[in-house]
Amino acid sequence: MSLEWTDLDSRAVITAKTLAGDAVEQAGSGHPGTAISLAPLAYLLFQRHMKLDPKDKDWLGRDRFVLSAGHASLTQYISLYLGGMGLELEDLKKFRTFGSRTPGHPEYSHTDFVEITTGPLGSGLAASVGMAMAQRRVRGMMDPNAPEGESPFDHKVYVIAGDGCLQEGISSEACSLAGTQNLGNLILIWDDNQISIEDDTNISFSEDVLKRYEAYGWHTQTVDWTNNGGEYHEDVNALDEALTRAEEQTDKPSIIALRTIIGWPTPGKQNTGAIHGSALGDEALRGLKEALGADPDKMFDVDKEAVQHSRDNVAQRGQQARAEWDKKYEAWRNANPENAKLLDRLVAHELPDGWEKALPTFEEGKSLATRAASGTVLNAIADVLPELWGGSADLAGSNNTLMKNYPSFLPEERQSKMFSGNPYGRNLHFGVREHGMGGILNGIALNGLTRVYGGTFLVFADYMRGAVRLASIMNLPVTYVWTHDSIGVGEDGPTHQPVEHLTAYRAIPNLSMVRPADAAETAQAWKAILEQRGPVGLVLTRQGLPNPARGAETGLASAEGLAKGGYVLADCEGTPDIILMGSGSEVQLALEAREKLTEEGVKVRVVSMPCMEWFDAQDEDYRESVLPSDVKARVSVEAGLDTPWIKYIGDAGKAVAMDTFGGVGPADELFEHFDITTDHVLRAAHEVLGK
Repeated sequence: MSLEWTDLDSRAVITAKTLAGDAVEQAGSGHPGTAISLAPLAYLLFQRHMKLDPKDKDWLGRDRFVLSAGHASLTQYISLYLGGMGLELEDLKKFRTFGSRTPGHPEYSHTDFVEITTGPLGSGLAASVGMAMAQRRVRGMMDPNAPEGESPFDHKVYVIAGDGCLQEGISSEACSLAGTQNLGNLILIWDDNQISIEDDTNISFSEDVLKRYEAYGWHTQTVDWTNNGGEYHEDVNALDEALTRAEEQTDKPSIIALRTIIGWPTPGKQNTGAIHGSALGDEALRGLKEALGADPDKMFDVDKEAVQHSRDNVAQRGQQARAEWDKKYEAWRNANPENAKLLDRLVAHELPDGWEKALPTFEEGKSLATRAASGTVLNAIADVLPELWGGSADLAGSNNTLMKNYPSFLPEERQSKMFSGNPYGRNLHFGVREHGMGGILNGIALNGLTRVYGGTFLVFADYMRGAVRLASIMNLPVTYVWTHDSIGVGEDGPTHQPVEHLTAYRAIPNLSMVRPADAAETAQAWKAILEQRGPVGLVLTRQGLPNPARGAETGLASAEGLAKGGYVLADCEGTPDIILMGSGSEVQLALEAREKLTEEGVKVRVVSMPCMEWFDAQDEDYRESVLPSDVKARVSVEAGLDTPWIKYIGDAGKAVAMDTFGGVGPADELFEHFDITTDHVLRAAHEVLGK
């Protein structure tokens, strides 16, 4: 079907270009170049290709749009304005101002129809891979037998990325996996303008990108508006045809290299780094408007007829797409009542009644690594929580992330001797790609219908920190299974032994770090994680830990206290003389020290602090009941930096901690060498009591 492109469409694009220049000029900062030159692409996507309902930002049948080149946020904002999707001219006038709906980079849950927070280059592209994977997984859960394109759960993911996005390693990691996964629902438009902040990208970016993507297994196309250096022509027909061909691909992701001149047609600044990230200035802005046939003396002067045409078109297309989808959706609900009930639960973000009964109990007194306990939990709850899925960065056996009775999520031709699966499977294989994994997890979570986890060693969480930070900004329900949590890793040595990582990750707002002390706390950790929605780092041991009996006869409190972040694990009669506190594998040291101090006549309270963030969120009365302010003698113990504990131990307390890297040797020897021991806790206790 040939493209219908009228004079009104051309006028709407002119309006988009001038608005991009005006908005940045008024703000005094921003990135006008890409928003100017990509105006025809964005208009074509929103007006002719994507399925959108301007009245419903949460419509399940919508296509997803990701502006990975998030600095060009006006590309998206102006498209929403022209589409009648919640933004008005006043919003564009407030671009980059405090409290506006048009911040400098798109922000999820802040501006309607913005699917993801972008800005760090490449992160949006990586997340789009996750979005595409989530679409396929949901289809497999809900409607696996429908013909391709006929299910109400079929949709596309469209991405705009720039040269910077494709230079960042996270995009290479994720796009490689996208090719392996045959993600035919993913369409990437690369703005190949060969300009970055440092001007010509030839100084740093010279590979043949399309050959690289072809090697990844992508479908590749080129649309050259420069005509190989000839007369520049924004050939929307050629781009429309390329998009249509990409949409017809069902067995591989697609990339379209759109060769543009950044900022065209801005005289003096187009095709330079100067137009990338700063206001045009009066002379260049006037020149742009004159070149486009707009009034150079007016700011935010819109072609009202063209804007109305744009809005009417999006509304009409949306109404038609929604009517067609509604018919498919109702037919599906009638034919699949059980799956419809499941969908309703997932949309409501509810857990099934009584699901917690599936949580396992562990043999008391038997030593077990918390990573092993976590794997047992995952396999115990898999049947009752079909929305839960995940994997690891090539460490499934070490992280214990495998759901043993379920297939892998992969094309059937990718099956191996160890892993069988299908396109709708449940176990994810990210390969050795921590940063890419983090971005993909974000995209899966943004789909909104499943709960996802991803694992690696805690020390390698450094590789994915940027993605974790974005998950925290968006408050996404991603669970990070970070194992091998300390010098307890042992013989692999300091490169594999995290020391500063707990402190570094606790510094990220919105992220909760949960370090359970034993198998019982691990089960309760998963329960608490799944009963809320937000990013969580679940920090687990390689080495076995005691799983002591709990209850009145032992004096140890129920592990259910974990949900409050910190709780009184063992107590004394009356007011304690001293409080010993710790997390993870070091809680056992506090319990052992308590026994010896009690024999000396000291009244001791032991507090297990698996999650500082959850504890700090409790009301003051609860926190005071656990850590009474009149008990100044306090000792913390954790095989990491002491910094996070200072707020709990105060000036009179002491931290048993580490401030050096680890070493090589068995775990027991290393704990002894670095003095993370019961004896050290006792010495510290005597010291603070002596004060």
